[in-house]
Amino acid sequence: RLFLVAAGNVDLWDDDFLTRSDLEPIEDPGQAWNALTVGAYTDIDTIDSSEPGYAGWTALAPRGELSPHSRTSAAFNKQWPVKPDVVLEGGNLGRSPNGSFDTPISMQLLTTRAPMIGPRLLTVTSMTSAATAQGAYLAASILAEYPALWPETVRALIVHSAEWTDAMRARFGVAGSRRETAALFRRYGMGVPDLARATRSATDALTLVAEDVIHPFFGGKMREMNLHELPWPADVLSDLGGAEVRLRVTLSYFVDPNPARRGWRRRYRYASHGLRFDVRRPTESTGDFRKRINQLALAEDERRPTTDSDAQQWHFGPDLRSAGSLHTDVWTGTAADLAQRGVIAVYPVTGWWKERPDRDRSDDGARYSLIVSVETPGQDVDIWTPVAAEAGIPIEVET
Repeated sequence: RLFLVAAGNVDLWDDDFLTRSDLEPIEDPGQAWNALTVGAYTDIDTIDSSEPGYAGWTALAPRGELSPHSRTSAAFNKQWPVKPDVVLEGGNLGRSPNGSFDTPISMQLLTTRAPMIGPRLLTVTSMTSAATAQGAYLAASILAEYPALWPETVRALIVHSAEWTDAMRARFGVAGSRRETAALFRRYGMGVPDLARATRSATDALTLVAEDVIHPFFGGKMREMNLHELPWPADVLSDLGGAEVRLRVTLSYFVDPNPARRGWRRRYRYASHGLRFDVRRPTESTGDFRKRINQLALAEDERRPTTDSDAQQWHFGPDLRSAGSLHTDVWTGTAADLAQRGVIAVYPVTGWWKERPDRDRSDDGARYSLIVSVETPGQDVDIWTPVAAEAGIPIEVET
């Protein structure tokens, strides 16, 4: 099952609403590892001039910014999952000329009234519960389109389809350090999801979905890793040469919480297992890539530095994206570089299954979903058709 939960609402507001939201942590159970936690942003930045009692009032949050109602995980320890995972419309607040706050009807969302009796069939709603209802619609729509998908995949597709608004991108653009980037990640998640992106590829934006099983441990030791050799538009990418392209990867899996509800270190780790992904570098053979991943998987410390790393080409990098059980990141580089990166590894890192072999359920297998997309913005090129042909997908031709 996939649970969608609200991030929780801020109860007291002030002019510096972003700082207020960052100081108000996600409410229980929004911190849950396996849940999809939905926060709120807003595109509503105008108060209806005909609404009585709000003359001279202005919107508190600008268009595309976090809703003043929404909580964040900026105050969480870095080992806790990044929440919210995504944000959806949750309405705005109005600010009066004397500095008070209220929620005008025109800054909320229209919805059906319950019970639907009497002359009024519609009402308004707002905050993170309203945003979560929209997230549930997205999840239901994805399942209606592809009913055989796993819950892990539905969660991954929603997050993978999310994009930051212009206002959010502007803040990421001036972040001066990894710490500031991490704080913004814990404020906005991956941004605003989109149903079309979650369910469709485009000719210039290819999306690949893999559902697989891994057996992480055996007898307290690392057991296996999975290599995904993707149907890759290598020739098309090579022809683009130095053009800038984007690779986006999302890994989603569910964990078993520690039955003793213990903490984070050694045998008292919270999660049964962790998974990570890595992408082959352009100078590596598949054999060298496998050896490098084996060394990573066998290392005791999850947060280990690596040499010759390409971390600077990733928006977050392996450290910032590793919290929780849903990992997503965006790589930016040249098309020629990406052409040689068509292999992705998924490998385990330690968890309480490894520390407690008597309770290890690795033999049953741990499911995961891997979503990979390639985008060639600004390039008039078809990367979908050659991959579809290689994968044996029927291609419709207009006549």
